[in-house]
Amino acid sequence: MGELGLLGLSVPEAYGGQGGDYFCNIVLAEEIARGGSGGLLMGLSVHTDMVIPPILKFGTEEQKRTWVTSGATGRQMFCLAMTEPDAGSDLAGTSTRAVRDGDGWVINGSKTFITNGHRAAMVMLLTRTDPDAGHEGFTVFLVPMDAPGVIRERRLRKMGMHASDTALLAFQDVRVPGSAVLGEAGKGFYQIMWELQAERLIGAAGCLAYAEYAFDRALGYARERAAFGRPIGSFQAIRHKFAAMATRIEAARQLIYATAWSYAGGDYPVREISMAKLLAAQTAWEVADQCVQIYGGAGYMREHPVERVLRDIRLYRIGAGTDEIMLDVIGRSFGI
Repeated sequence: MGELGLLGLSVPEAYGGQGGDYFCNIVLAEEIARGGSGGLLMGLSVHTDMVIPPILKFGTEEQKRTWVTSGATGRQMFCLAMTEPDAGSDLAGTSTRAVRDGDGWVINGSKTFITNGHRAAMVMLLTRTDPDAGHEGFTVFLVPMDAPGVIRERRLRKMGMHASDTALLAFQDVRVPGSAVLGEAGKGFYQIMWELQAERLIGAAGCLAYAEYAFDRALGYARERAAFGRPIGSFQAIRHKFAAMATRIEAARQLIYATAWSYAGGDYPVREISMAKLLAAQTAWEVADQCVQIYGGAGYMREHPVERVLRDIRLYRIGAGTDEIMLDVIGRSFGI
């Protein structure tokens, strides 16, 4: 994909990219999803939409030249490490510590559920650098995964997304220079909050397209599978399922596209992004579930793709902000 230029569609040409816009990333996410592998989509999105953009926005020129160029051309893969065994939705509970040591820093802690963690050459790592500074006490580091003390403990076994590796990572006295700080120290919480908006929007586009992949497969099956002397798609009960799914998909798609237009234009529509992520994830799950139902017993078998989609797509209601967190973000946006 790097050789084809697909890993840097919206990256400036000066850093090895294609110089495109945000919509290029949306199209890429949709088309990879419609290829039928949620795990490939997940690993790709972490690299292209969760790690590279913050480096472009907050990183130094040296960091852009070093990391973005290698990432956009496919020479290296990246991962993002925020979640910890005891800190998920509540990022303020982050306990991985980075302590100043001369001109550098020493990092200790652990991270879990890290997509690309076993394949990545670099981890964008959220740490706590000042326990008494509130939101100003967090710093993001760009840490080479071959640095002494970085331990890829084990691959985690998951319900779905088997095509993406998910790691438990440990950091034991990992020493990094001051140049490893993304932007400046103390700004990590705000950088991650900015990153999460792009992550949620690209996730919305990807999971909805993955649901459409299941929809298309189920539609083909309903046209071919016969019961009681005719295709099952001709029965009102099945026909109405497709009508309801198509309506939900189209409504979610329009919200995603309208929000992407606003985001690409320089706005920061947190409420609408949260709505898009929530609606897309719930719609995708409902569509995948209905598609399995249309297949009947066959849908429960590994031979048919809708079984895989159902397992893969469940993650979207958890990752990048659970349904409950999205509802809370939306509710608080109204001042309540």
